[in-house]
Parts: sequence; C-alpha cells; structure tokens
Amino acid sequence: MIEPTGKTIRANGLLHRVWTWEPESPRPGTILCAHGFLDVGRSFHWTAARLAAHGHRVVAFDWRGHGESQWLPEGAYYYFFDYVADLADLVPQVATRPLTLLGHSMGGTASALFAGSHPELVDRLVLVEGLGPEAPEGLPGPDHVRRWVDSVREARERRLRPMASIEEAAEKLLVRNSDLPPDRARRLAAWSVREVEDGYVWSFDPVHRTKGPYPFRPEVFLEFLRALSMPVLLVEGERGYRTRDHEERVAALGPARRLQIPGAGHMLHWTAPEALAEAIERFASE
Repeated sequence: MIEPTGKTIRANGLLHRVWTWEPESPRPGTILCAHGFLDVGRSFHWTAARLAAHGHRVVAFDWRGHGESQWLPEGAYYYFFDYVADLADLVPQVATRPLTLLGHSMGGTASALFAGSHPELVDRLVLVEGLGPEAPEGLPGPDHVRRWVDSVREARERRLRPMASIEEAAEKLLVRNSDLPPDRARRLAAWSVREVEDGYVWSFDPVHRTKGPYPFRPEVFLEFLRALSMPVLLVEGERGYRTRDHEERVAALGPARRLQIPGAGHMLHWTAPEALAEAIERFASE
C-alpha cells in the first residue's frame, strides 16, 4: 500500500500540513481530500492509497487548527468561510487539473462553499456525508453570545487531561466507532494526537469544540449547492448523518449522483475505505 509523503506549506497566512499519495505513473489531475471536524488529513490513507494504486495522485491536508497545521492565535476564531479562503490558496499550490475535490462532513460543507463560489477551479466534487450540520432552532441573541465568549475563554484556559498512551487514544476512537478495525484505530490515534510532558492530547485546537456566534444557515448553504455547476457525487452511509431538511439539501444539488454504502456510518473513509475508493474511482475516471 502506497504511503504518503508530507510537507508543510503556507496558505492564507497559516502553515498547513499536506500529505501526498503519488503513484509511479500518475494520471493527469489531482484528487484533493478535505477532512471533517476534529479529524486529520492522513485519515484518508486507506481510501487514498487505493486510489493511488489506480494511478490517481491524491492529496490531503490538515485544516487550520487540526492535526499538524497551525492553530489560530488567541483573539482569533474559526469561521466556515475562512476554510474557503484557505482552499483558495491551497488549491493552486498542491493540485493540478483536472481537480476532483473530495470533502467529508465539515470538509464537505467547506468544499461545497468553495466549489459554489469558485466553480472554475473545481472539475468534479465528491461530498461524503457533507451536506452541512443541523441548523439550530431560532436565532442567536445576547445570551448565546455571552455563552460563546465564556466558552472560548474556558477552552483556552483549561488544562487538557492527557491520555497515557496511543493505545488509550485508540480505545477512545473505538468506543465511538465500534466497526473500526483496532489496528486502523491505533494508526488513526497516532496521527491525531500530540505528545505533551505527561502523555498525549488530541492535536486539534480545543476552541473548535465551542459553538460559534453565527449559527449555520441552511438557506444560505442552499444557494451554494444550487450554484454547483460541475459533476457532483454524493456518498452517504446507510447509518450516516442526516439533518431534518436533508432531502431538501439533496434536491438543491440538482442532477448529482447519489450513492449509499450499505451498513456504513458517518466515518466512511475510516470504516468503508474500499467501497468509498471504488465509488470515487468510477466517478473520477469518467
């Protein structure tokens, strides 16, 4: 199985960790993978390596504040449209055309926002469980903003309780993903933690766990879905994530192809990488 090579590049003013699965005789173009919330780019490994074995050049990266990419300084915050600006700077540095942009979960939402606003840069779009989060009921008010300010302050001041070992981190992944093979869980854990003085902590910025001051607005997101002019593949797990208005979001994609992977949950690239790679291979090769 092809292993990736890593490098760090500056994009949109921040250092981003980038991983590339390079076949011996690559086809034209790049498949660029955008991971989801609290995940890392290397978690696409089992899907990416299979695609690389078919001649596809595959690239994945860690979003800002995730994995080995740079955290924001105190006083800054993570907003969805910042990810769009990051992609606008990353794409020309790491990808060649034709570009297949693949986004999982939060990465799918960001990829749809990018492809809708920059359609001339994306030749194909794959959304893996990536049609956005559930919209909160009602609009934010003073109490919401006060809680946000307090939660960010607490996240920055709280001392994280370290895990004693990589194995403990892997066990935590298995608790939330019972269909994940243990050997795969250990590799994921090793890629997803950083070592501290008395153990290991997750590598993402704890501020990500706070709820931002601006709620997700489905009516805005729908405009981006309707603006997608390139071929789109929507891949869902049979037991995956669905919002109350999921079918309305699917309908906004127009003639997009839709594939459901039997028995799979939300983390398709972790637990069903073979089926996911097969679906992407067919789509990217047309």
